[in-house]
Amino acid sequence: MAFLTDDKLVIVGAGGAIGSTMVQTALTMRLTSNLCLYDVVAPGMMGVMEEMFHCGYDGVTLTATTDPEEAFKDAKYIISSGGAPRKAGMTREDLLAGNCAIARGLGENIKKYCPDLKHLIVIFNPADLTGLVALLYSGLKPSQVTTLAALDSTRLQSAIAKKFGVKQYEVTGCATYGGHGEQMAVFGSAVKVKGTPLYDLIGTDACSEADWEQLKKDTTQGGAKIIELRGRSSWQSPAYCSVEMIRAIMGGESFRWPAGTYVKNEKYQNIMMAMDTTLSTAGCTYQMPKGTAEEMAKLDQSYAHLCKMRDELVTLGIIPAISEWGKINPNL
Repeated sequence: MAFLTDDKLVIVGAGGAIGSTMVQTALTMRLTSNLCLYDVVAPGMMGVMEEMFHCGYDGVTLTATTDPEEAFKDAKYIISSGGAPRKAGMTREDLLAGNCAIARGLGENIKKYCPDLKHLIVIFNPADLTGLVALLYSGLKPSQVTTLAALDSTRLQSAIAKKFGVKQYEVTGCATYGGHGEQMAVFGSAVKVKGTPLYDLIGTDACSEADWEQLKKDTTQGGAKIIELRGRSSWQSPAYCSVEMIRAIMGGESFRWPAGTYVKNEKYQNIMMAMDTTLSTAGCTYQMPKGTAEEMAKLDQSYAHLCKMRDELVTLGIIPAISEWGKINPNL
């Protein structure tokens, strides 16, 4: 079975649970014959590489390093999970300062060692802000940087499927937009359950208004539920979905879910947030979501929340004022 590409893919944070799962998923999907593992901690990363050798994947050149220059040199694709994970009782926002400082370093390494990178996917939380910081300091174009937002939509699909007792794939049109966090905007107006519009079912014996509010809550708190059940933050789902994203960017199977992307239009300015996106070899393009007045108002609230966190990064000195961004990255 051929690979999608022979271009170099770097998995940042490869020694961790998410990173190691991304490595195996990318190899299983046969995305590229050239895969580099990068982590600041060597033993775990080397253990992951040994495990991959023991899997016996054919035709793959695997490398591993703690040196950013060696890792990033000639890279064409990067997925980064290289931040601190969320722990019990924490929100994604609690990780803001530390992980955004890491994201700045990531962006600076890209600008220094692989300015010809085709695409970067950032998945460590708070992903909207870490992605924004990495984009700013990388010098890449907005279409070349995306963040993981799919889990909110897959969690919505899962919650609805369990509620109605149907298979998950029988629930279609699920999407959440805005921030990846509890301030996300859950859109139900396009959802169908076995072909029946969800909004036709809400308010009936099958799904009361209170039930729908609980489903939205279950969606926004899906990550916290994983921590409660497993004692640590999600790793299998973010790993799988992010590798699906890079597969689409490489020219493989299309990506079905929203991605976080840089937005600068007449309504939303200078922010990274989940939109109605398309991922392809040309990068990421987006269009504004369509929804009810209530859904769009919720999206406005999510945008305001993201702007507040962005402005906090300015106060912390991690990023400069927006008026200065063009001096760091002319593409912005």
